[in-house]
Amino acid sequence: MNAENTQKIKRLVLTGMLFATAIVLSVIEDLIQLPVAAPGVKFGLSNIVVMYSLFFLGGRTAFLVSVLKSSYVFISRGLIASILSLCGGLLSIAVMLLLLKIFKDRVSYLILSISGAIFHNLGQLIAVSLIYSGLVWIVNFPLLMISGVLAGIATATLLKVFLPAFKKLNLK
Repeated sequence: MNAENTQKIKRLVLTGMLFATAIVLSVIEDLIQLPVAAPGVKFGLSNIVVMYSLFFLGGRTAFLVSVLKSSYVFISRGLIASILSLCGGLLSIAVMLLLLKIFKDRVSYLILSISGAIFHNLGQLIAVSLIYSGLVWIVNFPLLMISGVLAGIATATLLKVFLPAFKKLNLK
């Protein structure tokens, strides 16, 4: 087996491990009940994996992990939840990639994480408003923007905590 094939296999295995980690974090998050008024408000723990993928493996892997996460959501929670997951995830990654391209190394994980969380919520709001009605904006927009900032802070903080462990694994 040549070096190129070995790298492809390592990347495939790593992507599978990241997807599995995202599922585990999603299940853990589902067990945590947050006392909030809007349904669907979460910490976004599985987005730690997507952010790691984006920052260290590139946009293609981050998009793949996000699509795989949405597939899991389809199997475990149904079509609507999967559409919301996909719309939020893809918009979130696109915005973080754009910020990385514009600001390069001058943008922090915290800013990227908060932006990603806010746009994840916006992507979900857009999808919900297309599926149901525009009233969801009036009711949920303020709460989801605040929860996006808080979730972004939590996700960035947890990513910083886990980064030394990721680096020890030497998974690139």
